[in-house]
Amino acid sequence: MRIGDIIHATVANKCPRCDIGQVFENNNPYSFKNGLRMNAHCPHCNLKFEREVGYFYGAMYVSYGLQTGLITLLYTLNMFWWNMPPLSLVFIIIALVFALFPVTFRWSRIIWIASFTKKEEA
Repeated sequence: MRIGDIIHATVANKCPRCDIGQVFENNNPYSFKNGLRMNAHCPHCNLKFEREVGYFYGAMYVSYGLQTGLITLLYTLNMFWWNMPPLSLVFIIIALVFALFPVTFRWSRIIWIASFTKKEEA
């Protein structure tokens, strides 16, 4: 699968195989009712998202990478541009990590699924 297809599926909440069905029930990750609830299968192509018990343990590594990338970006911006006190930067980073958790949770799962799914040929 191409990187562009993985990014499109991740940002648009689309099935990595067919690009039509949604992976998560709701497009809003901050919905308290069902923002983090996944569909069991793709509504369009019937791809089973959780292929085995513990399948998404690997998505934790993807989530760790996304969060580490965010922290590295903020630290680098602070070193070369903002020059905030270190304690202020730590509080901003902690707040952003917690605020962006629903987004990185969803993105890491979709990236993990897309990494092991072949694209459906048109």
